[in-house]
Amino acid sequence: MHIIFLNPQGNFDAADSYLTEHPDFGGQLVYVKEVAQAMAAAGHRVDILTRRIEDPDWPEFAAPIAHYPGFEDNLRIVRLDCGGPLFLNKERLWDHMDEFVDNVLAFYGEALPDVATAHYADGGYCGARLQRLTGIGFTFTGHSLGAQKLDKLGTTAANWTEMEARFRFSRRIAAERLAMGRAFRIVTSTEQERREQYGHALYEGAIDPEDDLRFAVIPPGVNTRIFTTEASDLDASVAGMLEARLAGAPAPYVIVSNRLDEKKNSTGVVEAFAASEPLRRKASLILCVRGLDDPFAELDRLPEAERGVLAPILELIEGQGLRDRVRFLNIGSQQALAATYRALALRGSVFALTAFYEPFGLAPIEAAACGLPCVATRNGGPSEIFADGSGVLVDPFDAGDIAAGLLQALERHAELSARGRARVLETYTWGKTADGYLSVIAEGLAAAAQGGDPLPPLDASERIEAYLAPA
Repeated sequence: MHIIFLNPQGNFDAADSYLTEHPDFGGQLVYVKEVAQAMAAAGHRVDILTRRIEDPDWPEFAAPIAHYPGFEDNLRIVRLDCGGPLFLNKERLWDHMDEFVDNVLAFYGEALPDVATAHYADGGYCGARLQRLTGIGFTFTGHSLGAQKLDKLGTTAANWTEMEARFRFSRRIAAERLAMGRAFRIVTSTEQERREQYGHALYEGAIDPEDDLRFAVIPPGVNTRIFTTEASDLDASVAGMLEARLAGAPAPYVIVSNRLDEKKNSTGVVEAFAASEPLRRKASLILCVRGLDDPFAELDRLPEAERGVLAPILELIEGQGLRDRVRFLNIGSQQALAATYRALALRGSVFALTAFYEPFGLAPIEAAACGLPCVATRNGGPSEIFADGSGVLVDPFDAGDIAAGLLQALERHAELSARGRARVLETYTWGKTADGYLSVIAEGLAAAAQGGDPLPPLDASERIEAYLAPA
């Protein structure tokens, strides 16, 4: 089968440059890459379709065709011209999506693929337009939806004009509604995501979250070649680095490793650590900040948004006199991160993700696969991942509950390490994710049909304004 992944905003390359370093990229790129590779490993022909960039600041994304090592025969990264040569933020791509689909059709000519998987709102729009023009059916994986972002950013009737100009919510939500209606199946990572995200009032009439025939819950997975308890060639050098970096801060450790994003609530772990004397006696704290060896001295090197997240954390550490018990790690690759997790697991450490809301929770299961017990937010996907008790769930708004959860995980380290790893291997591997997609695709191919009503304009402004109107 020939399967394409529609991901216009994502920039993929063999070296995984900037894979999770830019707000437009993040976990969805890891997701697409891993599912595509698992499908290719199962014998399918797979293309990841994205945007070509000829920009001196982004030299990795200029070649029209690229390959991942080991997948040269049946997996391609296909980069198509769209919106000019320079990098564009995702909010600026909406005017160019028709061009992207036109270039998809020109690239394939008569040799059209069998089916598409569409990712994020812009990929969903492209899937709907491609289906309209050719009959190629598609699945839609939203990853995160615009309505939730609109709410979380505090959009109101008073600031709507400003927020719309910045985030293009009217286009994004209209595209999501269109994709929901046209896809033969909507893929979510958890049941909670299905009901909470797709049940939002702004999607009313586009999809019924209780319609079992329209949804497939397919959890993401872990790259078990990297995230494993088996040592790699990096482990010895990483262990040496940790000896130097962690000197003076005794084991075990609480490790926080996520993007510098306010919603990830890394501050909550620092607040819990500062407020709990038993936790400070029991463990030291590690914060991973990619690109900085000494955040206190190098804070100005971060982009403004990330600086705004890290600066209050540094102030809290300084103000509470915690510098002797807090260490920072600059980890440059997934391989090095996995080696770090393994080394810290051997020292009785635990992983923490206390996001205010986490749609799924890939980071905790990566840590669990390496033997780290996980303490995770109870809001979102982790509540399903660790529903069997293989991790500790906490209230991210309650520093006391976070501290209690961390102490519990530290005390139950051996038990939770074994249970968490078993949970990952049984349920959360990319091979199982790909199998889920392939099963859905097999069912949906017969339902795909060309034509239908013309696509409506991408504008949900009136719907959003009605939603924001004062009661």
